[in-house]
Amino acid sequence: MISNKIWVDADACPNAVKEMLFRASERKSIQLMLVANQLVKVPVSPLIKTIRVSSGFDEADNYIVEQLSSGDLVITADIPLAAEAIDKGALVLNPRGTVYTTENIKQILTMRDFMEEMRSSGVHTGGPSSFSQADKHTFAQALDKWLAKVK
Repeated sequence: MISNKIWVDADACPNAVKEMLFRASERKSIQLMLVANQLVKVPVSPLIKTIRVSSGFDEADNYIVEQLSSGDLVITADIPLAAEAIDKGALVLNPRGTVYTTENIKQILTMRDFMEEMRSSGVHTGGPSSFSQADKHTFAQALDKWLAKVK
């Protein structure tokens, strides 16, 4: 059975993605939990909640992993959080629309660790490209696919 909760690692989540999630939460009557270590502006709704955690390292990630249930949806670009959420039975979706699964998360985690090692040794790897309309569209499609399975 699919749980009716969406968890968002909200500190770095693009506003366009949050807006889509606000609408989806209302449209499908699904609880939306935004976890951050700073104030996150959300519409007034009994379905939408913000949880503010302390600003320590990985506080939001740890909170999400502790609270989520199998079948929940987690929105994050944080690869280690994605891996932990998958281990607990959640579906994980990157804000750009990439679905993280048991089949691809190990390779993605390995690549992330490799790139981090390169950066720490002084190699300039560049950052991610800016959030685009294509990213927004890909995310919307992946979200709609999950929502179709919920109800």
